[in-house]
Amino acid sequence: MELLIARNPDPDSTLPFMLRLPLGEGLVFRTKGTWPRTSALYCHPVPAGDWPAQPEIIERVPLVACARRGAAIDVVAARSREQRSQIVFTSARGREAVFWQSPRTRKQARPDVRLPTARAAGIAELEIVVDARERYAYRFAGQQVRTVSKTLPCGDYAIAEGGKLVAAVERKSLPDLVSSLTSGRLRYALGELATLPRAAVVVEDGYSRIFGLERARPAQVADDLAELQVRWPSIPIVFCETRKLAEEWTYRYLAAARTWASAEGPARTRMGTGDDDVAGAPPAPPPSTAELRAWARAKGLAVPDRGRLRREVHQAWRDEHQA
Repeated sequence: MELLIARNPDPDSTLPFMLRLPLGEGLVFRTKGTWPRTSALYCHPVPAGDWPAQPEIIERVPLVACARRGAAIDVVAARSREQRSQIVFTSARGREAVFWQSPRTRKQARPDVRLPTARAAGIAELEIVVDARERYAYRFAGQQVRTVSKTLPCGDYAIAEGGKLVAAVERKSLPDLVSSLTSGRLRYALGELATLPRAAVVVEDGYSRIFGLERARPAQVADDLAELQVRWPSIPIVFCETRKLAEEWTYRYLAAARTWASAEGPARTRMGTGDDDVAGAPPAPPPSTAELRAWARAKGLAVPDRGRLRREVHQAWRDEHQA
């Protein structure tokens, strides 16, 4: 597996080099440098057929890994120096752009996200679905969040994108974590969370508190947690020292998942790497009765103030949203 850098045969091009990545059938870019040593290099994607039949190879770089990670491609070279770089699919001045960056230059281009400040990932208002069975739910006070109460198939807080349930967070206090571990409920919960593209478990306490437990064997709890992380490596179990920090982490995680989900499909399409993770996500939960009642009234349908809604109202909502 090699990364190939050749001279661009077009003498009028402002990008003197061509880059070929061994991903899929091969990704080809025109670029202005042979490695992002001092600054991120702009890359112009071209069809794989534009690679010259007899290229003038400038450099062959043996690779340890070349894999897509969200809206970026991680490239690891088989050498001791300058071994890590990344092809980033992002936007610049409202236009789609591709940059080749190294750890030294990564701050100059990020994969379709902005560094969060007050607003997580720069989202003006994040809609978080809260499980209707959640007691003493997070309010996300002081954040740009709008919560919607619905029955979730798994997790306590979730994000929906494009009619799909793309990410969820399961909240646990330390006593609830220990109880669900010893009863085996957490194992089944992680199995359900694994059906989503992204999921996590957040614990409202520090990891060190496990070793101060009196009604459970600390070593057994630690072993069970480690075993679950090995079995489900894609679902992190994150320990936060307080409930407030756990709420903040949940907000930031779901905002990052929303940004990732919105960029996943376009990035896959541009890279030509097939179906994306979001396409296989389960459908988002249906609207609550209150949401459905508000929608029906906005459409001029007569609905009662209380009680169940007629089948015709549910069918009208499905017809509009399926269309």
